[in-house]
Amino acid sequence: MDGEKTAQAPNATDLRKPAKEPRAPGLSPRLTLLLAAACGLAVGNVYNAQPLLETIATGLGIPLGNVGIIGTITQVGYGFGLVFIVPLGDMLSRRSLALWQFTLSAAALLVAGFAGTRTLFLVATGMVGLLAVVVQVLVALAASLAAPEQRGRALGLVTSGVVTGILTARVLAGFIADVAGWRAVYFTSAGAMVAMAALLFRSLPQQPKKTAPITYAGLLRSMAKVLWQDRDLHLRAGFAFLIFATFSSLWTAVALPLGREPFMLSHAQVGLLGLAGVVGALAAGGAGRLADRGLGTTVTGLALGLMLLSWLLLAMLPISLAWLVGGVVLLDLAVQAVHVTNQSLLMSQRPEAAGRLIGLYMVFYSLGSASGAIASTAAYAQAGWLGVCSLGAALSSGAVLLWILTSRRRHAHEVEVLPH
Repeated sequence: MDGEKTAQAPNATDLRKPAKEPRAPGLSPRLTLLLAAACGLAVGNVYNAQPLLETIATGLGIPLGNVGIIGTITQVGYGFGLVFIVPLGDMLSRRSLALWQFTLSAAALLVAGFAGTRTLFLVATGMVGLLAVVVQVLVALAASLAAPEQRGRALGLVTSGVVTGILTARVLAGFIADVAGWRAVYFTSAGAMVAMAALLFRSLPQQPKKTAPITYAGLLRSMAKVLWQDRDLHLRAGFAFLIFATFSSLWTAVALPLGREPFMLSHAQVGLLGLAGVVGALAAGGAGRLADRGLGTTVTGLALGLMLLSWLLLAMLPISLAWLVGGVVLLDLAVQAVHVTNQSLLMSQRPEAAGRLIGLYMVFYSLGSASGAIASTAAYAQAGWLGVCSLGAALSSGAVLLWILTSRRRHAHEVEVLPH
Protein backbone atom coordinates (compact mmCIF):
# COMPACT_ATOMS: atom_id res chain seq x y z
CA MET A 1 0.00 0.00 0.00
CA ASP A 2 1.39 3.33 -1.06
CA GLY A 3 4.59 1.52 -2.05
CA GLU A 4 5.71 1.30 1.61
CA LYS A 5 5.64 -2.43 2.22
CA THR A 6 8.81 -4.41 1.87
CA ALA A 7 7.11 -6.92 -0.40
CA GLN A 8 4.05 -6.66 -2.59
CA ALA A 9 1.83 -8.97 -4.52
CA PRO A 10 1.92 -8.70 -8.30
CA ASN A 11 0.19 -5.52 -9.36
CA ALA A 12 -2.50 -5.23 -11.97
CA THR A 13 -0.42 -2.57 -13.61
CA ASP A 14 2.21 -5.04 -14.77
CA LEU A 15 4.18 -3.49 -17.61
CA ARG A 16 4.91 -6.94 -19.08
CA LYS A 17 8.64 -6.65 -19.39
CA PRO A 18 10.09 -10.17 -19.52
CA ALA A 19 13.12 -9.41 -17.41
CA LYS A 20 14.23 -6.84 -14.91
CA GLU A 21 17.32 -4.77 -15.45
CA PRO A 22 20.49 -6.21 -13.92
CA ARG A 23 21.53 -5.10 -10.46
CA ALA A 24 23.22 -1.71 -10.62
CA PRO A 25 26.84 -1.51 -9.45
CA GLY A 26 26.21 1.75 -7.57
CA LEU A 27 26.48 5.47 -8.20
CA SER A 28 29.75 7.21 -7.36
CA PRO A 29 29.63 10.42 -5.28
CA ARG A 30 31.24 12.37 -8.12
CA LEU A 31 28.68 11.26 -10.70
CA THR A 32 25.85 11.85 -8.22
CA LEU A 33 26.98 15.46 -7.76
CA LEU A 34 27.30 15.95 -11.51
CA LEU A 35 23.77 14.63 -12.09
CA ALA A 36 22.49 16.89 -9.31
CA ALA A 37 24.20 19.89 -10.93
CA ALA A 38 22.84 18.99 -14.36
CA CYS A 39 19.31 18.67 -12.99
CA GLY A 40 19.66 21.99 -11.21
CA LEU A 41 20.79 23.75 -14.36
CA ALA A 42 18.04 22.21 -16.50
CA VAL A 43 15.18 22.92 -14.10
CA GLY A 44 16.42 26.47 -13.63
CA ASN A 45 15.35 27.19 -17.20
CA VAL A 46 11.73 26.65 -16.15
CA TYR A 47 11.90 29.10 -13.26
CA ASN A 48 14.39 31.82 -14.22
CA ALA A 49 11.61 34.02 -15.60
CA GLN A 50 9.73 34.24 -12.30
CA PRO A 51 11.59 37.25 -10.80
CA LEU A 52 11.56 38.92 -14.25
CA LEU A 53 7.85 38.66 -15.10
CA GLU A 54 7.07 42.35 -14.87
CA THR A 55 10.12 43.36 -16.93
CA ILE A 56 9.43 40.75 -19.61
CA ALA A 57 5.76 41.77 -19.72
CA THR A 58 6.73 45.40 -20.25
CA GLY A 59 9.28 44.55 -22.93
CA LEU A 60 6.94 42.31 -24.92
CA GLY A 61 3.66 44.10 -24.33
CA ILE A 62 1.99 41.46 -22.16
CA PRO A 63 -0.73 42.86 -19.82
CA LEU A 64 0.26 42.52 -16.17
CA GLY A 65 -2.89 40.55 -15.32
CA ASN A 66 -1.95 37.97 -17.96
CA VAL A 67 1.76 37.70 -17.21
CA GLY A 68 1.20 34.31 -15.56
CA ILE A 69 0.77 32.93 -19.09
CA ILE A 70 4.59 32.75 -19.33
CA GLY A 71 4.76 30.23 -16.51
CA THR A 72 1.68 28.41 -17.75
CA ILE A 73 3.02 27.96 -21.32
CA THR A 74 6.33 26.71 -19.94
CA GLN A 75 4.58 24.19 -17.71
CA VAL A 76 2.30 23.04 -20.55
CA GLY A 77 5.39 22.31 -22.63
CA TYR A 78 6.85 20.50 -19.65
CA GLY A 79 3.71 18.39 -19.41
CA PHE A 80 3.95 17.32 -23.06
CA GLY A 81 7.60 16.40 -22.54
CA LEU A 82 6.72 14.24 -19.56
CA VAL A 83 4.27 12.19 -21.63
CA PHE A 84 6.12 11.97 -24.93
CA ILE A 85 9.85 12.29 -24.07
CA VAL A 86 10.61 10.99 -20.57
CA PRO A 87 9.18 7.46 -21.20
CA LEU A 88 11.62 7.07 -24.10
CA GLY A 89 14.25 6.36 -21.45
CA ASP A 90 12.66 2.92 -20.98
CA MET A 91 13.38 1.97 -24.59
CA LEU A 92 16.40 4.12 -25.56
CA SER A 93 19.69 5.05 -23.93
CA ARG A 94 18.97 7.69 -21.29
CA ARG A 95 22.50 8.98 -21.78
CA SER A 96 21.92 9.80 -25.46
CA LEU A 97 18.44 11.15 -24.77
CA ALA A 98 19.76 13.54 -22.12
CA LEU A 99 22.58 14.82 -24.36
CA TRP A 100 20.16 15.62 -27.18
CA GLN A 101 17.83 17.43 -24.79
CA PHE A 102 20.62 19.62 -23.41
CA THR A 103 21.69 20.59 -26.92
CA LEU A 104 18.18 21.41 -28.15
CA SER A 105 17.42 23.31 -24.94
CA ALA A 106 20.33 25.63 -25.65
CA ALA A 107 18.83 26.41 -29.07
CA ALA A 108 15.38 27.12 -27.58
CA LEU A 109 16.90 29.45 -24.98
CA LEU A 110 18.66 31.40 -27.71
CA VAL A 111 15.38 31.84 -29.59
CA ALA A 112 13.70 33.12 -26.41
CA GLY A 113 16.51 35.59 -25.85
CA PHE A 114 16.32 36.97 -29.39
CA ALA A 115 12.49 36.96 -29.61
CA GLY A 116 11.05 40.28 -30.73
CA THR A 117 7.38 39.41 -30.28
CA ARG A 118 5.48 37.83 -27.41
CA THR A 119 4.22 35.06 -29.70
CA LEU A 120 7.73 33.91 -30.61
CA PHE A 121 8.83 34.26 -26.99
CA LEU A 122 5.94 32.12 -25.74
CA VAL A 123 6.62 29.46 -28.38
CA ALA A 124 10.29 29.38 -27.38
CA THR A 125 9.48 29.15 -23.67
CA GLY A 126 7.10 26.31 -24.44
CA MET A 127 10.00 24.48 -26.12
CA VAL A 128 12.22 25.25 -23.13
CA GLY A 129 9.62 23.59 -20.92
CA LEU A 130 9.25 20.63 -23.30
CA LEU A 131 13.00 19.93 -23.23
CA ALA A 132 13.49 20.68 -19.52
CA VAL A 133 12.09 17.23 -18.76
CA VAL A 134 15.68 16.09 -19.17
CA VAL A 135 15.57 16.48 -15.37
CA GLN A 136 13.30 13.44 -15.12
CA VAL A 137 15.44 11.52 -17.61
CA LEU A 138 18.45 12.15 -15.36
CA VAL A 139 16.51 11.27 -12.19
CA ALA A 140 15.50 7.95 -13.74
CA LEU A 141 19.11 7.45 -14.89
CA ALA A 142 20.34 8.02 -11.33
CA ALA A 143 17.81 5.48 -10.04
CA SER A 144 18.97 2.89 -12.59
CA LEU A 145 22.66 3.44 -11.83
CA ALA A 146 22.23 3.36 -8.04
CA ALA A 147 22.26 0.12 -6.09
CA PRO A 148 18.84 -0.65 -4.54
CA GLU A 149 19.99 0.08 -0.99
CA GLN A 150 21.24 3.55 -1.98
CA ARG A 151 18.41 4.50 -4.33
CA GLY A 152 16.46 6.66 -1.88
CA ARG A 153 19.59 8.52 -0.79
CA ALA A 154 20.72 9.04 -4.40
CA LEU A 155 17.32 10.37 -5.42
CA GLY A 156 17.35 12.68 -2.44
CA LEU A 157 20.74 14.11 -3.40
CA VAL A 158 19.81 14.54 -7.06
CA THR A 159 16.54 16.18 -6.06
CA SER A 160 18.53 18.49 -3.79
CA GLY A 161 20.26 19.63 -6.96
CA VAL A 162 16.89 20.30 -8.53
CA VAL A 163 15.83 22.46 -5.59
CA THR A 164 19.13 24.29 -5.58
CA GLY A 165 18.75 24.92 -9.31
CA ILE A 166 15.28 26.40 -8.84
CA LEU A 167 16.53 28.72 -6.11
CA THR A 168 19.79 29.65 -7.81
CA ALA A 169 17.98 30.39 -11.07
CA ARG A 170 15.93 33.08 -9.36
CA VAL A 171 18.97 34.64 -7.72
CA LEU A 172 21.20 34.62 -10.81
CA ALA A 173 18.39 35.68 -13.13
CA GLY A 174 17.75 38.72 -10.95
CA PHE A 175 21.40 39.75 -10.89
CA ILE A 176 21.93 39.21 -14.61
CA ALA A 177 18.75 41.11 -15.49
CA ASP A 178 19.76 44.06 -13.30
CA VAL A 179 23.15 44.24 -15.01
CA ALA A 180 22.42 43.33 -18.64
CA GLY A 181 18.64 43.01 -19.10
CA TRP A 182 16.29 40.03 -19.12
CA ARG A 183 17.44 38.75 -22.52
CA ALA A 184 20.94 38.16 -21.16
CA VAL A 185 19.45 35.62 -18.75
CA TYR A 186 18.44 33.40 -21.66
CA PHE A 187 21.77 33.80 -23.48
CA THR A 188 23.69 32.86 -20.31
CA SER A 189 21.49 29.82 -19.75
CA ALA A 190 22.06 28.66 -23.33
CA GLY A 191 25.84 28.76 -22.87
CA ALA A 192 25.62 26.88 -19.59
CA MET A 193 23.53 24.12 -21.19
CA VAL A 194 26.16 23.58 -23.90
CA ALA A 195 28.92 23.39 -21.28
CA MET A 196 26.95 20.87 -19.20
CA ALA A 197 26.27 18.73 -22.28
CA ALA A 198 30.02 18.47 -22.81
CA LEU A 199 30.59 17.42 -19.18
CA LEU A 200 27.88 14.77 -19.33
CA PHE A 201 29.23 13.42 -22.62
CA ARG A 202 32.59 12.82 -20.93
CA SER A 203 31.28 11.51 -17.61
CA LEU A 204 28.15 9.43 -18.14
CA PRO A 205 28.82 5.72 -18.63
CA GLN A 206 27.71 4.04 -21.83
CA GLN A 207 24.53 2.06 -21.28
CA PRO A 208 23.82 -1.44 -22.59
CA LYS A 209 21.00 -1.87 -25.05
CA LYS A 210 17.60 -2.51 -23.52
CA THR A 211 17.03 -6.23 -22.99
CA ALA A 212 13.33 -6.05 -23.86
CA PRO A 213 12.71 -3.70 -26.80
CA ILE A 214 9.29 -2.09 -26.90
CA THR A 215 7.72 0.03 -29.58
CA TYR A 216 6.90 3.66 -28.91
CA ALA A 217 3.19 2.91 -29.38
CA GLY A 218 3.48 0.04 -26.90
CA LEU A 219 5.23 2.37 -24.48
CA LEU A 220 2.35 4.86 -24.61
CA ARG A 221 -0.23 2.07 -24.24
CA SER A 222 1.50 0.75 -21.15
CA MET A 223 1.47 4.26 -19.67
CA ALA A 224 -2.26 4.52 -20.19
CA LYS A 225 -2.75 1.21 -18.41
CA VAL A 226 -0.66 2.27 -15.42
CA LEU A 227 -2.43 5.60 -15.20
CA TRP A 228 -5.80 3.89 -15.18
CA GLN A 229 -5.05 1.11 -12.68
CA ASP A 230 -2.23 2.05 -10.29
CA ARG A 231 -3.70 3.36 -7.03
CA ASP A 232 -0.32 4.26 -5.56
CA LEU A 233 0.35 6.45 -8.57
CA HIS A 234 -3.09 8.07 -8.23
CA LEU A 235 -2.42 9.07 -4.63
CA ARG A 236 1.11 10.33 -5.15
CA ALA A 237 0.07 12.19 -8.29
CA GLY A 238 -2.71 13.87 -6.30
CA PHE A 239 -0.17 15.05 -3.74
CA ALA A 240 2.10 16.26 -6.55
CA PHE A 241 -0.65 18.35 -8.13
CA LEU A 242 -1.57 20.07 -4.87
CA ILE A 243 1.92 20.72 -3.50
CA PHE A 244 3.25 22.15 -6.75
CA ALA A 245 0.15 24.28 -7.32
CA THR A 246 0.90 25.67 -3.86
CA PHE A 247 4.62 26.07 -4.64
CA SER A 248 3.92 27.82 -7.94
CA SER A 249 1.34 30.11 -6.33
CA LEU A 250 4.02 31.52 -4.06
CA TRP A 251 6.90 31.84 -6.50
CA THR A 252 4.91 33.18 -9.43
CA ALA A 253 3.28 35.98 -7.45
CA VAL A 254 5.80 36.91 -4.76
CA ALA A 255 7.78 39.28 -6.99
CA LEU A 256 4.69 41.44 -7.58
CA PRO A 257 4.24 42.92 -4.06
CA LEU A 258 7.99 43.02 -3.40
CA GLY A 259 8.59 45.28 -6.40
CA ARG A 260 6.13 47.88 -5.11
CA GLU A 261 5.75 50.13 -2.08
CA PRO A 262 6.78 49.81 0.67
CA PHE A 263 9.47 47.28 -0.35
CA MET A 264 10.64 48.39 -3.83
CA LEU A 265 13.07 45.48 -4.17
CA SER A 266 15.17 44.99 -7.28
CA HIS A 267 15.17 41.81 -9.37
CA ALA A 268 18.36 40.70 -7.64
CA GLN A 269 16.91 41.30 -4.18
CA VAL A 270 13.76 39.36 -5.03
CA GLY A 271 15.90 36.54 -6.37
CA LEU A 272 17.85 36.38 -3.11
CA LEU A 273 14.65 35.37 -1.35
CA GLY A 274 15.05 31.98 -3.02
CA LEU A 275 18.15 31.29 -0.91
CA ALA A 276 15.85 30.89 2.09
CA GLY A 277 14.55 27.73 0.46
CA VAL A 278 17.93 25.99 0.62
CA VAL A 279 16.65 24.29 3.76
CA GLY A 280 14.26 22.39 1.52
CA ALA A 281 17.15 21.11 -0.56
CA LEU A 282 19.00 19.97 2.55
CA ALA A 283 15.95 18.07 3.78
CA ALA A 284 15.37 16.23 0.50
CA GLY A 285 18.01 13.54 1.05
CA GLY A 286 16.70 12.78 4.52
CA ALA A 287 13.16 12.34 3.23
CA GLY A 288 14.37 9.73 0.74
CA ARG A 289 16.13 7.73 3.45
CA LEU A 290 13.04 7.81 5.68
CA ALA A 291 10.89 6.61 2.78
CA ASP A 292 13.28 3.68 2.28
CA ARG A 293 12.68 2.77 5.94
CA GLY A 294 8.90 2.61 5.45
CA LEU A 295 8.04 6.01 6.91
CA GLY A 296 6.73 7.63 3.75
CA THR A 297 3.20 8.13 5.06
CA THR A 298 4.44 9.81 8.23
CA VAL A 299 6.89 12.06 6.36
CA THR A 300 4.15 13.09 3.95
CA GLY A 301 1.70 14.02 6.71
CA LEU A 302 4.22 16.06 8.70
CA ALA A 303 5.42 17.89 5.60
CA LEU A 304 1.89 18.77 4.48
CA GLY A 305 1.16 20.18 7.92
CA LEU A 306 4.23 22.42 7.63
CA MET A 307 3.12 23.53 4.17
CA LEU A 308 -0.24 24.69 5.54
CA LEU A 309 1.44 26.48 8.45
CA SER A 310 3.78 28.28 6.06
CA TRP A 311 0.91 30.30 4.59
CA LEU A 312 0.14 31.81 7.98
CA LEU A 313 3.67 33.20 8.03
CA LEU A 314 3.56 34.26 4.37
CA ALA A 315 0.35 36.23 4.98
CA MET A 316 2.28 38.47 7.40
CA LEU A 317 4.40 39.94 4.58
CA PRO A 318 2.91 43.45 5.01
CA ILE A 319 4.19 43.42 8.61
CA SER A 320 7.76 42.31 7.95
CA LEU A 321 9.92 40.57 5.37
CA ALA A 322 11.15 38.26 8.14
CA TRP A 323 7.76 36.51 8.21
CA LEU A 324 7.99 35.99 4.46
CA VAL A 325 11.43 34.40 4.78
CA GLY A 326 10.19 32.03 7.49
CA GLY A 327 7.23 31.03 5.35
CA VAL A 328 9.46 30.37 2.34
CA VAL A 329 11.70 28.09 4.41
CA LEU A 330 8.76 26.03 5.66
CA LEU A 331 7.02 25.80 2.30
CA ASP A 332 10.11 24.77 0.33
CA LEU A 333 11.10 22.21 2.97
CA ALA A 334 7.62 20.68 2.97
CA VAL A 335 7.20 20.54 -0.81
CA GLN A 336 10.56 18.93 -1.43
CA ALA A 337 10.15 16.39 1.38
CA VAL A 338 6.87 15.19 -0.15
CA HIS A 339 8.30 15.27 -3.67
CA VAL A 340 11.33 13.12 -2.81
CA THR A 341 9.15 10.70 -0.85
CA ASN A 342 6.74 10.38 -3.77
CA GLN A 343 9.46 9.59 -6.28
CA SER A 344 11.34 7.20 -4.01
CA LEU A 345 8.21 5.15 -3.30
CA LEU A 346 7.11 4.97 -6.92
CA MET A 347 10.48 4.07 -8.42
CA SER A 348 11.26 1.48 -5.76
CA GLN A 349 8.27 -0.50 -7.05
CA ARG A 350 9.42 -0.77 -10.68
CA PRO A 351 12.94 0.57 -11.31
CA GLU A 352 12.89 -1.03 -14.77
CA ALA A 353 9.94 1.22 -15.71
CA ALA A 354 11.19 4.35 -13.98
CA GLY A 355 10.77 6.51 -17.10
CA ARG A 356 7.09 5.75 -17.44
CA LEU A 357 6.30 6.06 -13.75
CA ILE A 358 8.18 9.31 -13.25
CA GLY A 359 6.77 10.73 -16.48
CA LEU A 360 3.17 10.06 -15.41
CA TYR A 361 3.79 11.34 -11.89
CA MET A 362 5.41 14.53 -13.15
CA VAL A 363 2.49 15.27 -15.47
CA PHE A 364 0.53 16.11 -12.35
CA TYR A 365 3.47 18.14 -11.05
CA SER A 366 3.34 20.16 -14.26
CA LEU A 367 -0.44 20.56 -14.19
CA GLY A 368 -0.25 21.75 -10.61
CA SER A 369 2.53 24.23 -11.39
CA ALA A 370 0.66 25.59 -14.41
CA SER A 371 -2.58 25.93 -12.45
CA GLY A 372 -0.83 27.66 -9.57
CA ALA A 373 0.92 30.11 -11.88
CA ILE A 374 -2.20 31.32 -13.62
CA ALA A 375 -4.40 31.24 -10.51
CA SER A 376 -1.97 33.17 -8.31
CA THR A 377 -1.55 36.11 -10.68
CA ALA A 378 -5.33 36.28 -11.11
CA ALA A 379 -5.76 36.15 -7.31
CA TYR A 380 -3.23 38.94 -6.90
CA ALA A 381 -4.99 41.10 -9.49
CA GLN A 382 -8.30 40.64 -7.65
CA ALA A 383 -7.32 40.65 -3.97
CA GLY A 384 -3.61 41.42 -3.68
CA TRP A 385 -1.19 39.40 -1.58
CA LEU A 386 -3.94 38.27 0.81
CA GLY A 387 -5.72 36.68 -2.15
CA VAL A 388 -2.56 34.73 -3.06
CA CYS A 389 -2.16 33.53 0.53
CA SER A 390 -5.81 32.46 0.67
CA LEU A 391 -5.30 30.46 -2.51
CA GLY A 392 -2.15 28.82 -1.15
CA ALA A 393 -3.82 27.95 2.15
CA ALA A 394 -6.80 26.42 0.34
CA LEU A 395 -4.54 24.23 -1.81
CA SER A 396 -2.51 23.17 1.23
CA SER A 397 -5.69 22.32 3.13
CA GLY A 398 -6.79 20.14 0.22
CA ALA A 399 -3.50 18.21 0.39
CA VAL A 400 -3.83 17.72 4.15
CA LEU A 401 -7.41 16.52 3.72
CA LEU A 402 -6.31 14.00 1.08
CA TRP A 403 -3.65 12.68 3.46
CA ILE A 404 -6.16 12.37 6.32
CA LEU A 405 -8.67 10.52 4.16
CA THR A 406 -6.10 7.98 2.95
CA SER A 407 -3.52 7.69 5.73
CA ARG A 408 -5.46 5.43 8.12
CA ARG A 409 -5.60 2.59 5.59
CA ARG A 410 -1.99 3.09 4.50
CA HIS A 411 -0.64 3.52 8.04
CA ALA A 412 -2.05 0.11 8.99
CA HIS A 413 0.26 -1.46 6.40
CA GLU A 414 3.31 0.68 7.00
CA VAL A 415 6.40 -1.36 7.89
CA GLU A 416 9.61 0.13 9.23
CA VAL A 417 12.70 -1.38 7.63
CA LEU A 418 15.85 -0.83 9.64
CA PRO A 419 19.06 -0.14 7.67
CA HIS A 420 21.41 -3.08 7.17
